Amino acid sequence: MADIERHHTNQRMSQIVKHNGTVYLAGQVGTAGASVAQQTQDCLDKVDALLAEAGSDKTRILQAVIWLADMADFDEMNGVWDAWVAEGHAPARACGEAKLARPDFTVEIIVTAAA
Repeated sequence: MADIERHHTNQRMSQIVKHNGTVYLAGQVGTAGASVAQQTQDCLDKVDALLAEAGSDKTRILQAVIWLADMADFDEMNGVWDAWVAEGHAPARACGEAKLARPDFTVEIIVTAAA
């Protein structure tokens, strides 16, 4: 049976879980109250750092799930996302609207990647 590695763990969640060659990241949020573009960039910077720590990178992302507090922000978020995604390595992706943990969060990004 393959071992499960958990990093940056507390009672509620782990920021990184590795199992059987796959890296699962907790949902990442940006600076509360910042613009949608800035929150998106903050999320992606955190994703980059966590993937590097897990021995992976954005070219190995299998799936991304993006939650927006308001779908009216779709184009602003995508402007940052599109500049960040490595050409030829776009993951399977879903984007939807959801009430996030705090009203001053506008974007949350969840990533699964190959190690």
